[in-house]
Amino acid sequence: EVQLQAFGGGLVQAGGSLRLSCAASGFSFDDYAIGWFRQAPGKEREGVLCISSSDGSTYYRDSVKGRFTASSDNAKNTVYLQMNSLKPEDTAVYYCAAGPCTVLPDGGPLDYGMDYWGKGTQVTVSS
Repeated sequence: EVQLQAFGGGLVQAGGSLRLSCAASGFSFDDYAIGWFRQAPGKEREGVLCISSSDGSTYYRDSVKGRFTASSDNAKNTVYLQMNSLKPEDTAVYYCAAGPCTVLPDGGPLDYGMDYWGKGTQVTVSS
């Protein structure tokens, strides 16, 4: 059974940091890119970044470049999202998904076509 689980969200003040984890099971980690997406209340879901598990290539949404960093631990089938210098506009439910990494003009991945999705984790950044 394919499973993806994002966890590590929470409440943090602006300027603070959080690290999210995405644990995957039931599929070969090397065969998929892992994307992080987020959806704020009343807004459409948007791609944050995607990382290739095979070679570590990573593509970031312009608005998070220099603040967010993705890494993967293939032995643990886990991808991490280190978020620094958080802003109130980063508040959203964050999801991880596995599938092809199609990069949009804003630098983030396209959510359409991702094969597997995990449940989200809430990130709230207070001002």
